[in-house]
Amino acid sequence: MSDARPAPGTEMVFQWRKWDGSPHWRHECVYLGADEWGDWIGQPVGWHSVRPGAEFHAGGPNVTLVPPSGDHALTVNRRHRRGMRIYIDLGWDIHWSDDPLLATGIDMDLDVVRVEGARGTWVDDRDEWAEHSARYGYPADVMAHLEGLALDLEERVRAQIAPFDDATADLWLDRLEALGLAPRLNS
Repeated sequence: MSDARPAPGTEMVFQWRKWDGSPHWRHECVYLGADEWGDWIGQPVGWHSVRPGAEFHAGGPNVTLVPPSGDHALTVNRRHRRGMRIYIDLGWDIHWSDDPLLATGIDMDLDVVRVEGARGTWVDDRDEWAEHSARYGYPADVMAHLEGLALDLEERVRAQIAPFDDATADLWLDRLEALGLAPRLNS
């Protein structure tokens, strides 16, 4: 792990893996900076995300907070086509690698989602959590921590307590859009 960070505006990668080490989502991003909540990275419109069997290009800008706790990553979307404002990946060992252009983490299945409108906020992918905890043999202490964290995050998202409020992320979304980075539809 490294404390080194790229300069704001520098392109980088956020690479997820699963508990067994198999590859998961790889996101093309740009480093935006840090605040009291942790490091912020952004994905401009059209930048690529890929995992085995799936891929997409960001339809709207999004920013991700990587807090020092290393157990979740908060993504906030602007102009998401389905109204998804917040998507929190619960994870494990989320950190900056020895390469300051690469952040990595283990995706632990549970997610907290906030969608504008009637659907609101909920903990998602409990079925995947149950299936993968049996398949990969998640340690009991890791499971207990993340199950409690999911409920805590769900409550903080509902209450819009910073950094889960709109104002905190909007500052970083504005910075991302001010960079004027072009879409990458052929990555």
